[in-house]
Amino acid sequence: MPPLPYAPNANEPHIDAQTMEIHHGRHHQAYVTALNNALKDHGQLAALSLPDLLARLDQVPESIRTTVRNNAGGHANHSMFWPVMGGRGGAPSGDLAEAVTRDLGGLDKMKADFNAAGVGRFGSGWVFVTAARDGRLAITTRPNQDTPLMDGQRVLFGNDVWEHAYYLKYQNRRPDYLAAWWNVVNWDRVAERYAAAKAGTLGV
Repeated sequence: MPPLPYAPNANEPHIDAQTMEIHHGRHHQAYVTALNNALKDHGQLAALSLPDLLARLDQVPESIRTTVRNNAGGHANHSMFWPVMGGRGGAPSGDLAEAVTRDLGGLDKMKADFNAAGVGRFGSGWVFVTAARDGRLAITTRPNQDTPLMDGQRVLFGNDVWEHAYYLKYQNRRPDYLAAWWNVVNWDRVAERYAAAKAGTLGV
């Protein structure tokens, strides 16, 4: 269970401290606890990295496969989510900025398309930007706690559109939450993830 890399109120006013505390300390912790419980009698699976475990779900016993899928996915998604926040928004620079322009039409278009994908994800789920080994970026969504890691892809960053991520402050106004979220993105951290993705060393 990774600690928050900043104080719970670091994303105020865009994401309130209470939401951060509940989301990290209860929701994410619940995924870790449930995953550990599911794997306690499966040492070989428990020894795998999260990306490897998620890429090999077809090898997980059927009796625990759904539990592992949901909770390993939730653990991986949230372990990515916390570090890419805690920033002050703005814009990417360097190689990452060039990739955003080349593949996603520039920062403004990327934000608009990313937000539209997040709004369009029915029910609970995530919206992601993936980064291929050759540096190519793409926007995608997944339901529930599914992740592109399940398809052998790597996540550059993503936003959680489960209601528990925003409901205390935004209620049913998911578009407002998605728009506000860009104000807390840590582009330096995202740039580090981009370099790792191109080097083949990016984990969750």
